[in-house]
Amino acid sequence: MRCFVLLDSTDDVPPLPTLPALTRAELEALLLEVYGNASTLEQAVAALREENARLKGLKGCPNIKPNIKPSGMDKGTAPAKPAKDEKRPGRGKVTPRVKVEDEVICVEVPPGSTFKGHEPFLLQDLVISAKATCYLRERWVTPDGRTILAPLPQGVDGHFGPDLRRFVLVQYHQGQSTMPRLLALLRSVGVSISKRQLVRLLNENHEAFLAEAQDVLRAGLETSPWVSVDDTGARHAGKNGFCTQIGNEWFTWFRTRSSKSRMNFLDLLRAGHTDYVLNEAAYDYMREHGLPAASIALLAAGPQMRFADHAAWMSHLDRLGFIALKVTPDPVQVATEGALWGSVQAHEFLCDAVILSDDAGQFNVGRHALCWVHAERLVHKLDTFNDQQRDAQTRVRGLIWDFYADLKAYQQKPGKRQARALGARFDRIFLRRTGFVTLDRLLARLHANKAELLMVLERPEIPLHTNGSENDIRCHVTRRKISAGTRSEIGRDCRDAFLSLVKTCDKLGIAVWDYLGSRLKVVGAAIIEPLDHYVRAKLQPA
Repeated sequence: MRCFVLLDSTDDVPPLPTLPALTRAELEALLLEVYGNASTLEQAVAALREENARLKGLKGCPNIKPNIKPSGMDKGTAPAKPAKDEKRPGRGKVTPRVKVEDEVICVEVPPGSTFKGHEPFLLQDLVISAKATCYLRERWVTPDGRTILAPLPQGVDGHFGPDLRRFVLVQYHQGQSTMPRLLALLRSVGVSISKRQLVRLLNENHEAFLAEAQDVLRAGLETSPWVSVDDTGARHAGKNGFCTQIGNEWFTWFRTRSSKSRMNFLDLLRAGHTDYVLNEAAYDYMREHGLPAASIALLAAGPQMRFADHAAWMSHLDRLGFIALKVTPDPVQVATEGALWGSVQAHEFLCDAVILSDDAGQFNVGRHALCWVHAERLVHKLDTFNDQQRDAQTRVRGLIWDFYADLKAYQQKPGKRQARALGARFDRIFLRRTGFVTLDRLLARLHANKAELLMVLERPEIPLHTNGSENDIRCHVTRRKISAGTRSEIGRDCRDAFLSLVKTCDKLGIAVWDYLGSRLKVVGAAIIEPLDHYVRAKLQPA
């Protein structure tokens, strides 16, 4: 980052050397620097034009970057699959998930023919039809004046049956259908429903689903040895926001907020709890982020260590005089972040877990690891202007790819000796000087993240990349593209909760159709336990 200092005069500025006085090497270095600055300025101007167009309500230019293809490091370093000479296996036996009904088809044969049994031919079909039932509920009046009304059948909640509600939720959240298309589909098969009624089916009376999604997050944070995180843009109420993803190989959870700050991320890690806690984890966080020892001692000296909500916490900071302080770092922000992290630890979330991210600053809390694919991508996307720079970039990328492949091998068979050797090799790669100044600066910056990039040497079970998070968050990106944003808070929360539950069901091998049938009490549906039970069973050691 360049710093610009405002000078009162130009007396102290040394004069620029004249071009004839420069040697050929100095001219080449100056020309390369000019090329680099011009490329940076072009990118800045394009970004400003895009932002200006967005603010004016105009359609911006598509984000197309020619000649920059995905790096492919993860696939490129995968072990080669053994060659197979045998024939490719077929799809296997078709096993329907429903009961197969047998129907005998007879044929006329000549007299004297011998019966040789039946030849099976399996046919699968789908029946989609609307059904309307008018329940005539008996109504009685007892001798003492009380009215007794016959109860509705189990699963009937409102004027739309559980099968229809299940179909709507599956089509909208798992099938990623738009509301107009879903409305047209329902009407085309004979369902009499309005747009407002469809919105109510999607957004109302889903408190149990919202609570189950939160329970899934709590189960994951309590039992997971690692979680990967990511975020993406999200529109809500006509304003730009951000959706944060938290998950691993057995669960996924989404939440949309107006901010993606570290304070927001720490708040999400509380998984619905609202308290602020002062404990050793909180004090360690405050020390690490530069809060003065006197301020930490002032917080520790108070009789109250747990505060019910944000209002109680801010009132406490005001009594201690933190809000009146105008210093850097902001004592209110650091103390609040520390108390949030203390709450996370107090609820036994992420006690020994690793948070894996793409190096976004808000995710750097607790035991933190970085994605190698994102780190290598910085080298891959570096602008080069001559053969020397391209050769240096190619050599460094080759070294990183080889190192990444050996990290994969280490995960399969870890050991202290291999860990020491890989640590020393990391230093040799990222402390080298290639003569390409921009590349050397990038390597030095990556070397400063050594502990986070090499977390795998200490915890071999964690992934080397955040590809899982990026795959998870694609469903949210798809929903954003086809449906823009949400308008109401309950609509936003339902969208996030159902996408979380759908992705978690997929990871647990549970059919979303069966899951919704169990929750909506569809007659004959399979019984599905709360999803957090399955998550705990997968993540807790045997």
